This record gives sequence, structure tokens and C-alpha cells, in this order.
Amino acid sequence: MIEKYISVIGAGTMGNGIAHVFAQHGFAVTLIDINETQLDKAIATIAKNLDRQVTKGSITEALKQATLANISTQTSIKLGVANAEIVVEAATENIDLKLSIFKQLDAFAPANAILASNTSSISITKIASVTKRPSQVIGMHFMNPVPVMKLVEIINGYATSEAVTNTITTLSTQLQKLPCVVNDYPGFIANRLLMPMINEAIYSLYEGIAGVEEIDTIMKLGMAHPMGPLQLADFIGLDVCLSILKVLQDGFGNPKYAPCPLLVNMVTAGKLGVKSGEGFYVYVAGNKELIVSNTFNKK
Repeated sequence: MIEKYISVIGAGTMGNGIAHVFAQHGFAVTLIDINETQLDKAIATIAKNLDRQVTKGSITEALKQATLANISTQTSIKLGVANAEIVVEAATENIDLKLSIFKQLDAFAPANAILASNTSSISITKIASVTKRPSQVIGMHFMNPVPVMKLVEIINGYATSEAVTNTITTLSTQLQKLPCVVNDYPGFIANRLLMPMINEAIYSLYEGIAGVEEIDTIMKLGMAHPMGPLQLADFIGLDVCLSILKVLQDGFGNPKYAPCPLLVNMVTAGKLGVKSGEGFYVYVAGNKELIVSNTFNKK
């Protein structure tokens, strides 16, 4: 049973969201990133999101202050995980980076610590293989934005113990999340279903079957999706979508998972979606209206 001490690796969008949720529910969180500026930015983001919760009346000012007090920052993995009962890695979706991090976590985290990855597609079994504690390695895939989304996809690696799965399931419910346990195959469930849909939407645009707005509107109004697949791809990050599709393609060896050439070109051109300011839509600060990128305007 996890009592108190959580370490989160990576202070990006997912990492700061995971730290936020754990801290809000009374856990002592160490947020770790080699970039101190990124850590400062993460704390500012958490404070801003907490302010939004206070304004909405979902939390009190006292809980906001307690949440911030529960978070400390650290630039050293060795120091940051020294007392951890669970470590949640939320670094960039890059297998070499994750394997390097897990080797360090195995070396520096307490022997009884559970090592979890927020990976959205990379094999938990592969990650566990670089540690001396594969039974204590598990996937804990949060959805973005973490403070809002209720799902946690829990992924059992080949060697993950039942006790560890039960602990992470219980922990997810303590965070007021809904845990769903799946097994370790490429893309798990969330992205095995989602990414082919997004890729097919991009192919439909690439082949001139319909425009950006038409594709998204059909899925929103016809299929009751809260946002269309192209807008969702922008929100996830087109580079992340490309990375996950490559994992699916390599893992299954099936051409149906081949990334659309348009997606490849957009990522190469640096059009990554919300994070870069332009993807299938253009994102202007302070403007909530979606503007279709000029790339896709009908001539």
C-alpha cells in the first residue's frame, strides 16, 4: 500500500498534471526534471490550474495552498527518488530515453519502490527488462489534461506482479480516477483504437475526401465525439501521434498502421499542433475560435 511518497519524472504537460493530482490528494510529491526552468514553469502551471479550480468552486483556497506545499522539485534523479514508494515516469515518448531513465530508477529508488511509466505506447515488458525488478514495473497511463480526465489505463508487463497491479489500481481510485487494467501489446487499448482513427482522418484529408472542418464536424455531430480527430491530434501533438503509429507499425508489422505521409510531412515541418501554434488548426493566444491552417484552405 502506498502511503505518502511519490516521485514524478518529467515536468512537462503530463508530469505537472500527474504531480498536481497526487499532491491535491495529500501525497508528498517530488517533481524531477533536469531543466530547472521547466520545473519553475511546471509549478506556475499547477498554481494557475489550481486557481481555476478555486474559481470554479471545485476546491478551496486552503486545499490549493496545501497542494502546492505538497510539491517539491529536484533536478537529480538520484536525490529525487531516494525516498519514493512509487515513481511515475512521464518523460518524452522516446524508448531510448525511457530505458535510460528506468536504469537510473532501478539503481537509485528504494528496493521496494514500484516503478510506473506514463507511456502511451511503449512496451512495459521492454521497459521492465532493463531493471532488476520487472515484477515491480507497470504502466500508469494518465489522460490529458490529467486533473480533469478520469481514466487511468493500467498496463501489466509480462512480469508485473498481481500485488503491484492491485496497489496501482487502489492508488488510482484514491486519486478519484477510474482504473482500467490491460495487457502489454503495442498501443495497449487507448491508442490501439484511437491512433488508427486519427490516421484514417488524416488520410481522408490527404486524399481530398473532405476538409479539416468537415471531418471533425462529422465525428463530433455524427459520432458524439467531444472533439474531432484532427483537433484531437493537434491537442495530443502530431509528433506524439507519429511516434505512437510507428510503435504500432513496428509492433504488429501491419501496413494498416503506417503513418499518413501528410502527418510525416507536418511533423518534419514543425507543425505539431497546439504546442507549436499550428497543426491542422492555427492556435492564437486568447482566441478560442478554431482557425483552419492555411495549408488546408480550399482554393
